[in-house]
Amino acid sequence: MQSILKIALVGDYDPQVLAHQAIPKALKLNTSQKVEYYWIHSSEVDLKSLSQFDGIWCVPKSPYDNMENVLSVIRFAREHKKPFLGTCAGYQHAALEFARNALGYEQAGSSEVDLETPMPLINALVCRLNHEQHVITIKTSSKIQGLYGRSEIAEEFNCGYGINQEYLNLFNGSELLFSSVDHQGYPKSLELLSHPFFIGTAFQPERSALHNQQHPIINAFLNACALEQ
Repeated sequence: MQSILKIALVGDYDPQVLAHQAIPKALKLNTSQKVEYYWIHSSEVDLKSLSQFDGIWCVPKSPYDNMENVLSVIRFAREHKKPFLGTCAGYQHAALEFARNALGYEQAGSSEVDLETPMPLINALVCRLNHEQHVITIKTSSKIQGLYGRSEIAEEFNCGYGINQEYLNLFNGSELLFSSVDHQGYPKSLELLSHPFFIGTAFQPERSALHNQQHPIINAFLNACALEQ
């Protein structure tokens, strides 16, 4: 008998959010194993309970009610080598957590939460992406290039904030790689080089499930979770 995969979905669940509707479908569609998922509200995070999960997915919809709690979850996943997937807001906060706690830039923040932040690592996009599909280019030899098997992909976005290009140089030479860019050079995914599975995407791969399609990133995430058992 196959074991059950237990996945923590960290964020503020809203049944009206399309991504939140898609994620349970994506979890079931991308593995033959039974999956049990648990929504964990950002204000109800208990770090001690996270060890029971096979993987952590930091989900879209921001600002989170408690951003610091979300950052603590991401740090737990990073430091304990727990399979991690961050989509949309989860991707943004994965970069923010790494900048603060791995690189030491404690003032790094999000202008969505604090307009006066002295270091707006997360800031407003010039043009909000409203349920739009865009082509992005994947960097050679990155983990996600291996998952897709090609260097150019089209994915769906729904976001108003992203990683501030002015601070990208801070990550040079670190374990965090921004692994894809759009046609303007804005980063659209990240991965940790030394982590078994730690991937963040500005796009929302979960939306593929709404078309009854599997997705290589979600499939790989669940495979990594199965290895935790």
